[in-house]
Amino acid sequence: MAYTEFDDQDFQDRGGITFDFKGFLLKLLNLWKWVLLCVGVALIVAYFINVRKQNVYRLSSLISVENEQNPFFTANTSISFNWGGVSGKMGKTITTLQTRSHNERVVDSLEYYMTYLVEGEYRKEDIYKNAPFVVKLNHDKPQVLNRHLGIRFLDSNTFELFAEFPSSSATAQIYSTKEKLSVSTPQGAFNQKYNLGAPIALPFFNATLQLRTPRDIKPGTVFYIQFLNFDSVVNRYKNRVKVAPFSKNSSSVLQLSLSGTNKAKIVDYLNATSDILSRAELERKNLYASNTIKFIDSSLAIESARLKDVNDEMNNFRKQSKVFNISEEMTETSAKLKTYEQQKDEEYNKLHYLDALEDYLNTKTNYTNIAAPSSVGINEGNIQSSVTKITQLAIERQNLEYTTKPDSPLFKDLDRRIDSEKNVLLETINATRKTLNVYLNSINRNIAQLESQLSELPENEQKFLKIQRKLSISQEAYNVYMNKRSEAAIVKAANVSDIVTIDEAKDIGGGLIGPNKSLNYMMALMIGFLTPLLLIFIIYLLDNTIHGSDEVERLSSIPIIGLLGKYRYHNNLVVYEKPKSAVSESFRAIRSSLQFILNKQANTNRGRTIMITSSVSGEGKTFCSINIATVYALSGKKTILLGLDLRKPKIFDDFNLTNDRGIVNYFIGDNTFDEVINHTHIDNLDVVTSGPIPPNPSELLMSDRMSQLITELRDTYDMIILDTPPLGLVTDALELVKYADTSIFMVRLDYTKKGMLQLINAKHRAGEIKNINFVLNFYKHKTNNNYGYGYGYGYGYGYGVYGNAYHTDKPKTLLQKTKAFLKRL
Repeated sequence: MAYTEFDDQDFQDRGGITFDFKGFLLKLLNLWKWVLLCVGVALIVAYFINVRKQNVYRLSSLISVENEQNPFFTANTSISFNWGGVSGKMGKTITTLQTRSHNERVVDSLEYYMTYLVEGEYRKEDIYKNAPFVVKLNHDKPQVLNRHLGIRFLDSNTFELFAEFPSSSATAQIYSTKEKLSVSTPQGAFNQKYNLGAPIALPFFNATLQLRTPRDIKPGTVFYIQFLNFDSVVNRYKNRVKVAPFSKNSSSVLQLSLSGTNKAKIVDYLNATSDILSRAELERKNLYASNTIKFIDSSLAIESARLKDVNDEMNNFRKQSKVFNISEEMTETSAKLKTYEQQKDEEYNKLHYLDALEDYLNTKTNYTNIAAPSSVGINEGNIQSSVTKITQLAIERQNLEYTTKPDSPLFKDLDRRIDSEKNVLLETINATRKTLNVYLNSINRNIAQLESQLSELPENEQKFLKIQRKLSISQEAYNVYMNKRSEAAIVKAANVSDIVTIDEAKDIGGGLIGPNKSLNYMMALMIGFLTPLLLIFIIYLLDNTIHGSDEVERLSSIPIIGLLGKYRYHNNLVVYEKPKSAVSESFRAIRSSLQFILNKQANTNRGRTIMITSSVSGEGKTFCSINIATVYALSGKKTILLGLDLRKPKIFDDFNLTNDRGIVNYFIGDNTFDEVINHTHIDNLDVVTSGPIPPNPSELLMSDRMSQLITELRDTYDMIILDTPPLGLVTDALELVKYADTSIFMVRLDYTKKGMLQLINAKHRAGEIKNINFVLNFYKHKTNNNYGYGYGYGYGYGYGVYGNAYHTDKPKTLLQKTKAFLKRL
């Protein structure tokens, strides 16, 4: 083994390395069993998570948002409704699908606030339509919330309703009004028998059970029903329905998707939401036509009454005057007059419509009930366009009220657009009214001219012609309104929704999106590996214990002269009693190294002194002292072992000696040195125990008698072995350094702290300790790690324990025992 001396700067540079990656890796490899155990536990946990989690599915449907024109809209249609294009409808449709009001209608139609359950392996499973019975709720009566109501079939016609109530009251909900209230419940267990089809009227449950299809149900079969808070169910579905454009190339197609644990419920919800959206859009589209039909019906009723009155008037006149025929010339004049009067009525109807429309715009705030201008023959493009825009904006504002707060700037923007369009329409109405009045004045002049021609006829004939004209005008007006009503009814009946389902939701297998079992296993592998890795890393960072010779070399420039492994034996006399053992060879190797070191010093025939110390108790100092002394004695060197650990003496036990007398007695003058020497059964080996524990051990070791004793022993013995107290705990060893030709500092791996090496380094640099060398105790050979002899052996009981005086070797707390166990792996 090479003994290279490093200067202080080199040591400081090497000591500055704070993390030893190689050491960490070897620590990790050494604890591979624990890593494997953690990975196994994590995989087991992942397995139970996978088997306990419900499968999650995602299904989807496609709908188109188009401007579906009525097939009856032609150039000849007198009543027309301009619906505009698709622009803006996509955003409106997406918003509508995510509104609370829309999802309330869907949940209400499907009754998803009621669930059918059966007891599964890990939980109660939702069976939805697979339940053999259906519950017909009384929606006007309360149903208890969040309680499992059990249904146990006794036979094909009788069942038992049972439940467990923890208190005498519970929360219930009336689903027709969505009102929640407190109802009385029978505290404890509840059981009652009912027949299928018989109404159940209880404070907490009101319904009728019916079989879905006639079938036999095995007696004893148990099902459960549960009622949920309507608002919570709606909110859950509102947040889970995802709406997005299907693709960039299909700008008018939306994809609806929903995830859940029951595919049948997903399918029904997606199809119901599309169907309800389509019906709502059609109702909105028919609103304009419905308002027009109402307006025409009111006008038609007036014309019908007027026609009846004029017809009665004509019959009465004929009975009284007996006038039936008029000259052909006068008849033509009367026909012209009728035409003008008919035109006059039409213009008056237009004026009445404009007056009513103006009054409606000035007095109302809801503009969704405006009739079509074309229903009275107003074909002015600006009026029709403005009425259509105002109606659309009003409907858009009405829909926005379900989803937006009242103070939203969206309302202000819509109101601004409505007011702007309304002002334009009011101006157009005034301009159109002036035009109609001018036209009416022209018609009135023509009527007056023709009436003057008829004034030459007899009074009865004039009256006859007048009544005849009125009758003809009323009949034609009635026919016109009837035609317009028929057209409006056809338009309404032929209207189609702008929302069309392209691909309805359907369970065709697949759709599984979770749980991702492979991902769970991968996560388990990662967690199972990284968790112990992190713990080992933290422990490694916090660990300040020396574990290998490479650490000693990295932390100190003091050379290592020997390695001692574990060797279980009943005493410390391993070299003497087991001379062929590997540990004995280790001590012989240490002896050879010591001889090399001592021979480098000044040649003298006097005895050589070797001091053996350590940092704390339990590092094998006494074991090393005894066996080094033994190995020298067996080589023929006259050797003496001095027990100078006056605070915690130990070496007497191994030689079957008592500690009644020792070197302390010599120091205080009670005995001569010859009286305290013990000749052992080992040839050439004498032992001096420490003797009684003195109150002032440091002062005794500093006395002149100690110096005089070492001088005398050098003349008598070849080798003087000093077993001293721990250097890291007391200063006694420092007092003995001056007597030592060389010193051995014991380092017990997995025990000695790194800070102790810093202490000995500091003393070495300061010159307080010279010619010091390390012996590593409890060495264990590790592949690709510590260099050395690699015997793979060890000793067991030979090292001493200082107990309460310095340090307790054996861990006493559970944490200390666990750490000690982990270190032994």
